[in-house]
Amino acid sequence: MKKPNRSVTPASGKVAAQPKTRLGRRVLLVDDSRAQRRMLAIQLQRAGYKVSEASSGQEALDLCMAENPHLILSDWVMPGMSGPEFCRAFRAMPREGYGYFILLTSKTEKGDIAHGLEAGADDFLTKPVSGAELLARLSAAERILKFEEELRAANDHLRNTLNKLNEAQEAMERDLAEARKLQQGLFRNRSGRFTDFDLSLLLRPAGHIGGDLVGFFPINDERVGIFAIDVSGHGVAAALLTAQLATHLSGSTEQNVALRAAQNGVDAVSPAALAKFFNNMLLEEVQTDTYFTMIYAELDHAKGHVRLVQAGHPHPLLQRSDGRIERLGRGGMPVGIFEKPQFDEISVALEPGDRLIIASDGVTEASNPAGMLLGDDGLEAIMRTNQMLEGHNFLESMSWSISEYAHGERCDDISAVLIERRAVPKVLTYPPRDR
Repeated sequence: MKKPNRSVTPASGKVAAQPKTRLGRRVLLVDDSRAQRRMLAIQLQRAGYKVSEASSGQEALDLCMAENPHLILSDWVMPGMSGPEFCRAFRAMPREGYGYFILLTSKTEKGDIAHGLEAGADDFLTKPVSGAELLARLSAAERILKFEEELRAANDHLRNTLNKLNEAQEAMERDLAEARKLQQGLFRNRSGRFTDFDLSLLLRPAGHIGGDLVGFFPINDERVGIFAIDVSGHGVAAALLTAQLATHLSGSTEQNVALRAAQNGVDAVSPAALAKFFNNMLLEEVQTDTYFTMIYAELDHAKGHVRLVQAGHPHPLLQRSDGRIERLGRGGMPVGIFEKPQFDEISVALEPGDRLIIASDGVTEASNPAGMLLGDDGLEAIMRTNQMLEGHNFLESMSWSISEYAHGERCDDISAVLIERRAVPKVLTYPPRDR
């Protein structure tokens, strides 16, 4: 067993173990009196401190640059540079760690003490200095220095951890940026034209990647499948399910679950049957807590007829050519929650000049700073205001109106499908001119 370092105090002659906190600490004594410095140095060395001495403030500043002392004991009255002046210069120096500064003085006036504190002193010792009081004050300084060192070490550890987190965040941002490109690749066609019908799509994720998906695919020469999907959440899990659903609704007959029925002599499954297929897929194959809302519609552009299923998605809004707006559907059940859901189909005829908008809840649930939702009424107001606009111009204006309403804040993905039947051009006739 290692024996502790011991010293003999001049007052009692008893042997005492040196506190471990004092070992390695460097104290700088600053006094123009060599005798005063020697007396204090002996006490400090016996207490386990390393001691340096300076006879003036300027010499002390040079030693501070070279040795970076932990504690400083400085006389107040010295030729050339006083103790407070030296303290102020010491505080202005760049250094690693805190330096505890004690002024030695015979001054006891409150104004003098305030002057010393303003200069940056931490404590005062009245001359002549008592050995017991000196060690007591240094013990108090030790506690402060130890606390400062622990805090600095904790800050260094926190800074290193934060740097690692920033590096991880940057890597994640790069990965998410690439994922966004891949997800945008699923959103290939942003518009389509079928006889006298125009399709326009809008997709605005709230973050790098989202859980909304819109698109369409041809079923045959007369019909088009149109889908709008909103997966719960808008993070990585939602994006992965969105990618899987995009594959199932691609233009490929082998992959598109709505077109697989063509192999059995039927050109496509019904909208309600497609919703049931996805519901079983989520419950039996994917087995996740994630669900989604959906509207899947079949547009018969030869007859001007739309048949659709609403599975928990916001109500489609039908705007007639005269400006009247109708809300379609009863809401329906989301996909992936219930084992035996009921999915109702809706049929509607679109006349020339009519249009149908299918928007996600990121549109209707946009809120202003007061917390009021835009709602279906707000979307209807936007449709009336922009009645003269068509296609992507209408969708961009709608997106701008939503951003203005929410003061630029967007907490959810925004997606929409706009189905428009072009109006029959009016033929203008003029009366014959008199000859």
